[in-house]
Amino acid sequence: MRIRATVATVTGALAVSTLAVPAVHAAGDDGFDHREAFAEISRAAHKDGGRAPAAPGKPYDMEVSFSNFKVAKAIKVGTAAHYSTTVTYKLTHASDIDIKAKDFVTAPVLYRGSLAAPSSVVLTGVKPATCTVNSATTATCTGRIDLYPREDLRNSDAGTWKGTAYAIAYNGQEPDGENFDITKVGHADQEGLGTTRVQRASILTVNASPEPVKKGKTLTITGRLTIANWETGKYVGYVNQSVALQFRKKNVTTYTNVKGVKTNTKGDLKTTVKASVDGYHRFTFKGKVTVPAVNATGDFVDVR
Repeated sequence: MRIRATVATVTGALAVSTLAVPAVHAAGDDGFDHREAFAEISRAAHKDGGRAPAAPGKPYDMEVSFSNFKVAKAIKVGTAAHYSTTVTYKLTHASDIDIKAKDFVTAPVLYRGSLAAPSSVVLTGVKPATCTVNSATTATCTGRIDLYPREDLRNSDAGTWKGTAYAIAYNGQEPDGENFDITKVGHADQEGLGTTRVQRASILTVNASPEPVKKGKTLTITGRLTIANWETGKYVGYVNQSVALQFRKKNVTTYTNVKGVKTNTKGDLKTTVKASVDGYHRFTFKGKVTVPAVNATGDFVDVR
């Protein structure tokens, strides 16, 4: 689900048609996806660039903060239907806030830009986080970020993302009810608790021929570097990219660089070397912020 920053800011009792949340605590367990509710509450909270307690059309600013946000350094997203990653964080709250309440929800979030004006997409989990109480005012929470590439991501979304968490206390308010009063709903979030890279997954292949080969003869090494296209659901050639050809001798564990090669306009690779001893040839790509590093599986060549 792509929660777009371009959706109009809600006012008053919100766009309740998108907030069918009869049992917030059961989000995900009964098939309900709570992300739309989070999106609407968050947009209202950040309306006009900030939050104000009990302001018309806004939730009140809840005394909750977050720390120790931990997420994977990189999330490699290919063309499968669904990907997810686990996030943990510490939640600290005022003593009068009941985080065990059935309608108290917290979850991790990934975004770009700012929370008040996210750039194009905000990612969170289908289910809220689960929290283990540590004291009267602290808890350790574990949640997931769910990604559905064809729905959530454009290729331009690859890169560094910021991480945070949010909390919502509905306090008995039913977002889809006729008498829903958003000013009685508590909301908290926090900018920039961590970062991760959301990357377009990469695949690298190699083939050395002929096999076997006589010592001193020419080996032709070919391969292809492709990356996930989130918009088409297919892998495409990664053009004009620098890749290294590596070699390791039979019974040796480490590879050494042989030469640099660049992909062509289709992502293809081709080069030649002189055969010397038995061993494995492979291509390796060091990666970028938007695309992960990848090694081809070594191709063994018997030199006679």
